Amino acid sequence: MDSLKIVAIILIVLGIIGLAYGSFTYISETRTADLGLFQVSVQDKETVNIPIWAGVGVIIAGGALLLFSSKKA
Repeated sequence: MDSLKIVAIILIVLGIIGLAYGSFTYISETRTADLGLFQVSVQDKETVNIPIWAGVGVIIAGGALLLFSSKKA
């Protein structure tokens, strides 16, 4: 299988996953204070929303890449 086809399939799968989930969450840890033997840290839960247009755009880009990579010159 050609490497462009693999990249195209990965893009299509990532676009579908982006549309299905719509967002992802990660934890950001910030260290705020060192008090001798003790450390005070704060964990923030961050959520990143994936726009619908981005998921659709990635699917279209993967489909176009898959379509045009199959044509041999």
